[in-house]
Amino acid sequence: MFDVRSVRDVRGRVGRVLIAAAAGVSLLTPAVFGQEASARCAGGVTIEGRVLGVDGEPVRDAIVRLEKMVATPVAETKTDASGGFRFAAVPAASYRLSAEEGGLHTATIDVATPAGTCSEKVELMFAGEVGSAATGVARGSAAGTMEFADEPSFSIAGVTDWTAVGGHGSDSTLRTSESLASETRNLKAEDVGHDGAGVRGENESESQLRAAVGSSPGSFEANHKLGEFYLRARRYADAVRFLEAAGKINSTDDANQYDLVLAYEESGKVAEAGKLAHAALSHGQSADLYRVAGEVDEKLGDPLSAVHEFEQAVKLNASEQNYFAWGSELLLHRAVWQAQEVFRKGVGAYPKSVRMQTAMGAALFAGARYDAAAARLCEASDLDPADRGPYIFMGKIQMAAPDSLGCIEPKLARFVEQEPGNAEANYLFAMSILKRLEKVPDQEALQRAQGLLSKAVALDPKCSEAYLQLGIIAASQKAYDSAIDFYKKAIAADPTLADAYYRLGVAYDRTAQPERARDQFRLHDQIKQKQAEATEQQRRDVKQFLVVLSGKAEGQEMP
Repeated sequence: MFDVRSVRDVRGRVGRVLIAAAAGVSLLTPAVFGQEASARCAGGVTIEGRVLGVDGEPVRDAIVRLEKMVATPVAETKTDASGGFRFAAVPAASYRLSAEEGGLHTATIDVATPAGTCSEKVELMFAGEVGSAATGVARGSAAGTMEFADEPSFSIAGVTDWTAVGGHGSDSTLRTSESLASETRNLKAEDVGHDGAGVRGENESESQLRAAVGSSPGSFEANHKLGEFYLRARRYADAVRFLEAAGKINSTDDANQYDLVLAYEESGKVAEAGKLAHAALSHGQSADLYRVAGEVDEKLGDPLSAVHEFEQAVKLNASEQNYFAWGSELLLHRAVWQAQEVFRKGVGAYPKSVRMQTAMGAALFAGARYDAAAARLCEASDLDPADRGPYIFMGKIQMAAPDSLGCIEPKLARFVEQEPGNAEANYLFAMSILKRLEKVPDQEALQRAQGLLSKAVALDPKCSEAYLQLGIIAASQKAYDSAIDFYKKAIAADPTLADAYYRLGVAYDRTAQPERARDQFRLHDQIKQKQAEATEQQRRDVKQFLVVLSGKAEGQEMP
């Protein structure tokens, strides 16, 4: 059987850990008691209660999970028709309790039996509409927007060092989730532009607009239109010149201020962009300005200010763009539950937004909810089958997840059908097939995967990972000479591909070339060390948010 383990770190595979997205929770008695049950409960205690949907109705067949405070599973049960559940004869201790159904999760709450009693009753409540979809999409309003349920169930209190980074699964899944978090911020909106300021809709040519400025250099309108023309044309230095001129004529125009902040930001004048954005906000609130101020503050290394500005933008205007910016910021800084909460709201309000669905998939993957992440990404790809984003994300989570994720392979097959000349599409589809074959060998499917990989390198000779996988397959068939050739091509395409050096060393060892093997192992170790240092620096540069839930600081260990 062939080996495709190079797609993730195989030093330890951690089983699936389900976590709960932050959601509304009500308790019949206080959630955290801090005391053990009295000695008279030597036979164990009882923890029971109900699981309710967002509408307050009982949820049948929800899976209720009881864990020790160190997240070690203790027991699991299903709710009855009344939404009730019961754990009997449980040893007196502190526990965590959560429920899931239809792709939705409640919050995880802390439960301990107070002194003097042998039972505890709790209620768990979902924040989204159970059963509305397989992935648990929350219900939006008829107008296509959604209030943020008065206040979010969390707040960001500060940042902490990367050493507190939270995550589940192997180091490979953590690295993949970090990579996807970064890529999420670059997902494009279906409709460009901003919510309430800026483009006035005129279509004059550059010569007409310049002529207008020439004839009326003191005209705010003429300068603004020309600056805006250059902003749309991505000629940012020119845009700055005329938008600054317009700003000197009228410093109170929100549209011009917004455009000038964008022009500063895109032209590399980030400090000037931040100064102008905050000055404009001091004179009046604007969702657009809050959002762009958040973008600028993130670039300036102030994520704490950025996340608060994105939140304020949503409160002023719960647009798709503002939800997306807020959720992306939370995800980037490892506030995974909170990102899920924001994206769930955004999906409920804008269920046809491909990037919102894709971002939700990335957030679910970061929380080790692999099946739910796959379902969300597959749904995103169905919304717009021509959009490459969901395919790229699902291909990456398929390689990093502990097991093959069911809906992904057919979607990647569609990706190849739509774009047969796309090397990445062929590679990702091949890797999805190989992932399935880890547990279910199939010679015909293996040959198909080899064909896709061969096509990928023919289309793109720099597709190093495809060469690597062709070498792995050849080595599994003991065709070491072919494997050596593929590994060398992989290294030529990407000299930093550490695993290619290691596997080339193994192939040399199998063919009685010990000196060459040692050289490759040495190169592998050197590259891995450099990559580990680079990863450490990247994590230092991206601080993790310190989250407060219901007035209590949340520790950095993700439950």
